[in-house]
Amino acid sequence: MSASKKDARRLNLAVPYQEPAPDKDAADVTSSMSSIMPMAAMLTRNRYIGWSSVIFSVLSWLGESEEARKNSSTPGYFSVGMSLMALVVTYLPMFMPPPGATQAASAAAPLPVA
Repeated sequence: MSASKKDARRLNLAVPYQEPAPDKDAADVTSSMSSIMPMAAMLTRNRYIGWSSVIFSVLSWLGESEEARKNSSTPGYFSVGMSLMALVVTYLPMFMPPPGATQAASAAAPLPVA
C-alpha cells in the first residue's frame, strides 16, 4: 500500500517537457554565411570555397522557417543563385584564360638555337 502512495506523490512532481524557443541569432548567422561565402569564393577563386558555398546556401535555403522568410530581406533562392554564380567565376579561367596568360607562356619558353 505504501508503494502506491509514493508513486502518486511522484506523479504530481513530474513536469512536462516544453521545447525551448528557437534562437533568433541562428538564422542571422546562416544568412550571413550564405552571402559571405560566395563573395570569398569569387575573390580568392578558390573552388573548394565555391562548392562549400553552394552546399551551405542550399542547406540554409531548405532549412529556412516561415518566420525567417518574413523577416529576411533576401529570399533563399537568391543566395543559391549567388553561390552558383561564384562557382562559375571560379571555373571561368579554365574555359576563358586571361589574355596575358598566353603571352607569359610564350615569353618563358626558350628560343631555339639557330
